[in-house]
Amino acid sequence: MNALVALCHFCELHGPRTLFCTEAVHPPSPSPPQPGPVIPGDRDREVDREGEGLTMRANSSATQRADMCEGCRSLPASHPGFVSVDSETGIRYLSHQHPRQQQLFSVVRQACVRSLSCEVCPGREGPIFFGDEQHGFVFSHTFFIKDSLARGFQRWYSIVVVAMDRIYLINSWPFLLRHLRLTIQSLQNTALKVFDSEQCVCPQRAVRMNSAFSPAVFPHQRSGNAARSLTSLTQHPNLWASLHSSFSWLLKACGSRLTEKLLEGAPTEDTLVLIERQTEQEEEMSGWDGAEGGGSNPQPSQSESVQAKDFQFDDGRQEDLLGPKFKSLRHLRQVLGASDFRQLAWHVLMGNQVIWRGADPGLIQSAFNVLKALLPVGCVRAVPYSPHYEEAYRCNFLGLSPDVPIPAHVSSSEFSMLVDVLNVERGCVNPVSDDDILSLYQFNISSANTQPTDKGPTLLNKIDVALSNENLSVEVVSLCLLCLKEEWMNKVKVLFKFSKVDGRGKEDTQKVLALLGATGPGEEDNVRLLKFWMTGLSKLYKSHLMTAVRATDMEA
Repeated sequence: MNALVALCHFCELHGPRTLFCTEAVHPPSPSPPQPGPVIPGDRDREVDREGEGLTMRANSSATQRADMCEGCRSLPASHPGFVSVDSETGIRYLSHQHPRQQQLFSVVRQACVRSLSCEVCPGREGPIFFGDEQHGFVFSHTFFIKDSLARGFQRWYSIVVVAMDRIYLINSWPFLLRHLRLTIQSLQNTALKVFDSEQCVCPQRAVRMNSAFSPAVFPHQRSGNAARSLTSLTQHPNLWASLHSSFSWLLKACGSRLTEKLLEGAPTEDTLVLIERQTEQEEEMSGWDGAEGGGSNPQPSQSESVQAKDFQFDDGRQEDLLGPKFKSLRHLRQVLGASDFRQLAWHVLMGNQVIWRGADPGLIQSAFNVLKALLPVGCVRAVPYSPHYEEAYRCNFLGLSPDVPIPAHVSSSEFSMLVDVLNVERGCVNPVSDDDILSLYQFNISSANTQPTDKGPTLLNKIDVALSNENLSVEVVSLCLLCLKEEWMNKVKVLFKFSKVDGRGKEDTQKVLALLGATGPGEEDNVRLLKFWMTGLSKLYKSHLMTAVRATDMEA
């Protein structure tokens, strides 16, 4: 992450000061040697530049060093600072009291002054965002540290994250807020213990009330109490090394959580839904952290737990699963057989609840991982493995342990399908590989649905043709499926705009279905599929259509 993290302090004698700063130094990109004569001294200057990050000067002038009290200083000028190297990327994370470059020093200095003076949130404690294109953008979190000798028994600090990329910093707000609060709470809790122990030995409130006050003595009293360092307030012997580790991890993690991806054209509905889910999850976690800071510890509801599992399920990687697993839709079709697979895929596309029950959670989750490729991301609600039954409105993919009973109203419903995974009893024979699933398991498929699945929907017919064509590789089939889903999602958007937003009648809707190619053989299944896939549209797309319609009505 091209950013810089700094800890700032408002000194009662010298005003806002930077205490500790961590920056990321990227390795120089190799450049081809330029032909020409070698100038004496160039090699020496290169060596100086390479060692500049390891020597890290605190202040360049003796005047600045002299104008610092104990509370303004973190590391002495002779201290080499702290260096951490990321072995994967070669990025070095350097920490000292001030940045190495003069330009960064000015930027951080201005961010420090603004965070502890004019740019303050209500209550003086909490996060705030400010900045401009010239001096960079700043995420600042101000907070108090207890001090028994300070005015008001507390001192004012802030942690600032400075970056030139405004969008990136705003998108990282929930992440930065959550992890900076952990660091701040750790500092406050440690300082509070020291404060309580000092108050027990010598209560300062009583001392101040009993001492005589005079204008002549007051400046000397203030100057004697104003120079306490953060190390003294927390009694933490390795405070700066610990902050270096925290800030370095923050820069690395924040830089790796968001990556740029080249998109051809507008983002797909799946991309929009994934962004919305990630944003919602980060906001929920930030809300829980804030509530915990306020003294309460809310427990997520059952539906929130299911949504969290669903998000983890979407992020699960197939190669992380141990034991036998399904590798692709074609592999699943080969194991189940063409007829049973078509029946299973039909239930998935129609939005019915698909239940897998067995003793191998890895195998069941691998089946869900390949089956979810049939649906838009917004239509996938999964509980990979549960010790009890979950209702269909909570999830359309449900994995159960073998001893979990299926309720009668579910087993008799035509809107559900059960796949029982039974272990095959084998005698003393040669061990089989994990790929040979049929030698390890037997699959019993049952459903109360009596509707034939051989006519439609049209999307299922095209998928069946692609999977049965052995000349197409698994990668080609995946791309073919992606194109088919985009084609039908565009039909869903047209139908949603026509029927839900514009409110057209049944006759007009039938004409649109014919125009979309959803009529004819399997028409009932096509319409049912389109209506189910409407639930997978992103909130952004729906709100955009609604806003456009309201604006048109107001103009009319």
